[in-house]
Amino acid sequence: MPHSQAASPSIALHRVAIIRGSRVILRDFDLEVESGELIWVRGANGSGKSTLFRALSGLLSVASGEVSISGAIALCDDNLALDLDQPLEKAIRFWTDLDGIEPARLEFALETLDLIGLAELPVRLLSAGQKRRGALARLLASEAPIWLLDEPYNGLDQANVARLDAALSRHTEKGGIALVASHIAPTVNVARSLVIDRPRTEMAA
Repeated sequence: MPHSQAASPSIALHRVAIIRGSRVILRDFDLEVESGELIWVRGANGSGKSTLFRALSGLLSVASGEVSISGAIALCDDNLALDLDQPLEKAIRFWTDLDGIEPARLEFALETLDLIGLAELPVRLLSAGQKRRGALARLLASEAPIWLLDEPYNGLDQANVARLDAALSRHTEKGGIALVASHIAPTVNVARSLVIDRPRTEMAA
């Protein structure tokens, strides 16, 4: 799966198939996303939204088809990816330091999601919603132009939903890409809606 660092991020999938075990998750799947677009990804539980995101981020291989991605990807899904025993800020800083991201960017991400007051608390003491915001802050702090958010609104109250949507709006206005898989529609300008509805009985040959 080719990834390149480009001024204008993009995603292009052509006739992609994804197979898990003997089950076909996606077949002949096409998708094109350009700089500045926010795509609302919809579909029933188990339809393949999370699998698509994991394939886009390189965590799963596609069985066939063409995949072209320009720009680094940041994924926020059910995998918290934060050290539970570390204070929240330090747990996120582990990742930002690996990527050489300046501390001010992490500080801004914590402020954006109203986490400054929780920055010194161990991650394990946070509520489910606070942990979700911590994972989202890790994504916001990244310099990746392509964001993949899998059910990002889970556990968020109305105020934090609004904060996240504002961050999504800023990201796409600056030319970033965001794919948001959720049963809840983002309140910011959605370029289009993508519905994933795979046949549940289709098996690989």
